[in-house]
Amino acid sequence: MHVVATAGHVDHGKSALLRALTGMEPDRWAEERRRGMTLDLGFVWTRLPGAGDVAFVDVPGHERLVGNMLAGVGPVPAVLFVVAADQGWQPQSEEHLSVLDALGVRHGVLAVTRCDLAGPDAARAEALARIARSSLGDVPAVAVSATTGEGLDALRAALVRTAGDLPAPDLAADVRLWVDRAFTVRGHGTVVTGTLGAGTVRVGDRLEVARDGRTLRVRGLECLKEPCREAAAVARVAVNVTGPGGGDLRRGDALLTPDRWLTTDVVDVRLRGDAARDLPRELTLHAGSAAVPVTVRPLGADTARLRLAAPLPLRVGDGALLRDPGPHRVPAGITVLDVRPPPLARRGAAAARARELAAMPVPADGAGELRRRGLVRGPELLAMGVRPPAEPVAGEWLADPDHWAALRERLAEAVEEHAARHPLEPGMPLETARRVLGLPERGLVDALRAQSPGLRYRDGRLYGSHGGPTLPPAIQSAVEAVRADLARAPFRAPDAGRLDELGLTPKLLAAAEAAGVLLRVGEGIVLLPDADVRAAAVLARLEQPFTTSQARRALDTTRRVAVPLLEHLDRRGHTVRVDATLRRCPATGLDGR
Repeated sequence: MHVVATAGHVDHGKSALLRALTGMEPDRWAEERRRGMTLDLGFVWTRLPGAGDVAFVDVPGHERLVGNMLAGVGPVPAVLFVVAADQGWQPQSEEHLSVLDALGVRHGVLAVTRCDLAGPDAARAEALARIARSSLGDVPAVAVSATTGEGLDALRAALVRTAGDLPAPDLAADVRLWVDRAFTVRGHGTVVTGTLGAGTVRVGDRLEVARDGRTLRVRGLECLKEPCREAAAVARVAVNVTGPGGGDLRRGDALLTPDRWLTTDVVDVRLRGDAARDLPRELTLHAGSAAVPVTVRPLGADTARLRLAAPLPLRVGDGALLRDPGPHRVPAGITVLDVRPPPLARRGAAAARARELAAMPVPADGAGELRRRGLVRGPELLAMGVRPPAEPVAGEWLADPDHWAALRERLAEAVEEHAARHPLEPGMPLETARRVLGLPERGLVDALRAQSPGLRYRDGRLYGSHGGPTLPPAIQSAVEAVRADLARAPFRAPDAGRLDELGLTPKLLAAAEAAGVLLRVGEGIVLLPDADVRAAAVLARLEQPFTTSQARRALDTTRRVAVPLLEHLDRRGHTVRVDATLRRCPATGLDGR
């Protein structure tokens, strides 16, 4: 299917022309037919040999109804521009052309209507000259009469040629269906209509409402009044949705593929159009079928920041327009450059941002976008409308190569700085490293550590050149005194009084253990580093299995030391519990052999 919108001044015969082309009535309301003037969007279609189904979105031409016109033309890729031969170019002809130019529409046909009432040459020449200066450029022109049928076959042929020039849609793209009508059908519930510009919608799909994140289910689909199981772009679709709050849908809402879009209320944009150099501060942004008030902050000669009154699902590269609804003026078309722009808090930030935006290409350069952000999740980059330029460095995270290399250097420096500040605990915890580097997830620290040969990881900490604690001289002397005591009685650990006398607090004992000069087997129980191996050798010579008392006597120690030492030996696998009172060494059987 191809979808074409009409455009042109009020009462130039747009609806009459569509009736003649399709045999269908585009004006849906009795009031429209009574007054002979389109007030809201109408939809008709026909089948053209060589083009298949062509659907038309008929838009109102009156100046007070340009908002309705924009809701219909915004998502549509081609236009049928109508100028009456007996009236020629009119004010709304100019405004509609400004709208099309601002939206960047590039495909169209000029129909000079009512050629039975006046010669078409003058109106055609002026219209072609004006249209040529817009994004439409040179378009085919056909003189027609909806009353006599003159020129209708030539118009159909021109539409077929234009349809053949339209770019092929991406059928696998994420869905963003801008709602242009929403109504209730008895027995079915809420139905919305819109132009599906990309992607595919199927019965049973879940779609997310951009406005509030609700998820609705597609209960039914129609294309051109025919039920279908799926609808592929480009198409006019009617979607029957069900789910909580579905009845609240309205024009300007968007239905999205879940979890694939970002909504934003601040965007940086490139401006198009002569009036873009002198923008009012308050304007209306028209994107898709939505119309949202915005505050404009100019940045560079052709760039600005827009703050939206309500968030919209926009992507980098999207086209839209800014309109001043008071004087009915279209100051500028826009191209979205950034949907997650940085704050402009520091002095000179706006000027720097303007220079950055001036260099941004459209479509977006993935490598450049990653360079600006340094670190970003791949799905978030896709949701912004930017294709990821590289593989993730950890999980879903992508990193600019230079930024990643700088993070590795900073991590190595941070580990060394931590060791210098904490000589008794030189290992930097991973969470501390994450905070120091300002990283969003600890997995990124793991990935950096894995690519840093100079760093070692042990017990949740990172070590650089300092593999263990550096004990101050006074503490080293105290530890040596303990080691001398243990050299005389290897399993008679110093008691709390002796440790207090030497000034060895629990923290200092932990540092001594990390330095490899003492072994802690329990709270306040320290031995020489090889005491567990030596104890296991003594116990292996006992008759197996043995009791705690037998082990205590063999080791010449106290119960205060024997109990935690045996539990330590259990954890290390040097001893094995037989029951609540007996243990054995694993190298021996239950009978001691």
